[in-house]
Amino acid sequence: MYMPPNTQLRLDPRDDYTHPPEPVSNYNESMYFNAFDTRTGIGAWMRIGNRPNEGHAEMTCCVYLPDGRVGFIFSRPTMTGNEEMNAAGMRFEVLEPFKRLRVTFEGDLLLMDDPHAMVDPSAAFKRYPKRPASIVLEFEGVSPMHGGEIVGMDGQPIELDPEHSVYRGHTEQNMAVNGHITVDGQRHELDGGTGYRDKSWGPRHWHSFYWYKWLPVTFDRDFGILLSIKGRPEGGPDRISGNVLRDGVYEPVIDGRIETDYDAAWYPRGVTAWVTTARQTYVLRGRILTTVPLRHKRAGVTDWSTYTRITESMSEYTCEGRTALGMTEYCDVMNDGVPISAAKESA
Repeated sequence: MYMPPNTQLRLDPRDDYTHPPEPVSNYNESMYFNAFDTRTGIGAWMRIGNRPNEGHAEMTCCVYLPDGRVGFIFSRPTMTGNEEMNAAGMRFEVLEPFKRLRVTFEGDLLLMDDPHAMVDPSAAFKRYPKRPASIVLEFEGVSPMHGGEIVGMDGQPIELDPEHSVYRGHTEQNMAVNGHITVDGQRHELDGGTGYRDKSWGPRHWHSFYWYKWLPVTFDRDFGILLSIKGRPEGGPDRISGNVLRDGVYEPVIDGRIETDYDAAWYPRGVTAWVTTARQTYVLRGRILTTVPLRHKRAGVTDWSTYTRITESMSEYTCEGRTALGMTEYCDVMNDGVPISAAKESA
């Protein structure tokens, strides 16, 4: 997490619940969960983002099936309050702050045998059928909570420019997962699964991100890696953050580097990351299994030569003799089809 000068983090279990919306049009409160069972090859991620001052929520559900197909849905249901995370058939419940949460979903998913079809969502929704899905997952925190709200040294909230902000507070945590995912009548159990979650609140424009690479991997209850690298449009060193979880304790990341193998369409095929803590440098290797490309365009802009693309990839990771499924999430401003971070990475 980037910290402006003369600020500190305040970590409060009450922040697992929703907050009173700030009086800015782009106030966002969002929660995200991912879940994997490495033994069976099932994976998923779910997100709700409340935008009460814009009058809607954002709900996304993505399920990676073991046979390579993907079930996906995105919805912007109408909402005005910010009392709960409950939108379009998906619900997030805090059972015990910082420790236990429940995710449920009942609804239809677009069932795709070509997940890259989401590069053109309008065509994808016309091409593929919707099939019923049901998700019930229990999440247990297996690490300390990381992050918090950025406040001044006096503990008071800081002023943010809502046009360039991405959050006021941000928390993340490694998770154990149990439950089930059913898609089109086929039930998949997650027994001893792994996952990751994050939460953020405050003003947000998606286009305030220039580029980032986010690798959250939980190998088991005792070992996990998070590496986050963010680029700066003004230039200068990248912002590097993250943690390595070992035996219930976080080792803060002090340096990191990522090399990516891209295909001809600039989708990642493989990842190697060097993650350095005060203890050692960990080498994290990932093989991309399935990628879903998502895109965002600033309201009112009609030129698609430049837009923001987020690739959400279920990946098989190895490190320190362990293997687990996890996420590879890349967010880039795209210029004529090329991710802006690719040039930075190869420099």
